[in-house]
Amino acid sequence: MNKLILNFKSKEIKKIKNVKNFLGGKGANLSEMGRMGLPVPPGFTISTKVCEIFYRDKKKLNSNLISQIKKELKIIEKDVNKKFGDLKNPLLLSVRSGARVSMPGMMDTILNLGLNDKTVAALAKKTSNGRFAKDSYRRFIQMYGNVVMGVEGYHFEELI
Repeated sequence: MNKLILNFKSKEIKKIKNVKNFLGGKGANLSEMGRMGLPVPPGFTISTKVCEIFYRDKKKLNSNLISQIKKELKIIEKDVNKKFGDLKNPLLLSVRSGARVSMPGMMDTILNLGLNDKTVAALAKKTSNGRFAKDSYRRFIQMYGNVVMGVEGYHFEELI
């Protein structure tokens, strides 16, 4: 299979022998529900195989993977009528890690990916709630700082 990034509603998943090994438990379950027509948010799963490729390529995403991610992002933008990075109607994403088996409390999550100093103003205007927008941005910074940059949570708590 050439595709390493699959939309939750992709029909290609039927071709995969061990879906949980390929997509992780959460990705496999979301895909199964999506194909059944159950309500799932628009989204996609990056295969567990991508992790192997990432480390093989010295912690870099190759152009094929980036292209697949951008393609799936465009599908989400069209589905929800929002655009990633847009200054009027920004798309915010949740990024959740997954594994073949459930590990409660061990997997990382980043919410509100897409917020920055400019898009937070658009969110405040769109929701008519500046406090909500700023708090969403704060949570994004905390999660990103912890998950991606390795900054311990107490550093953020001390500042709040």
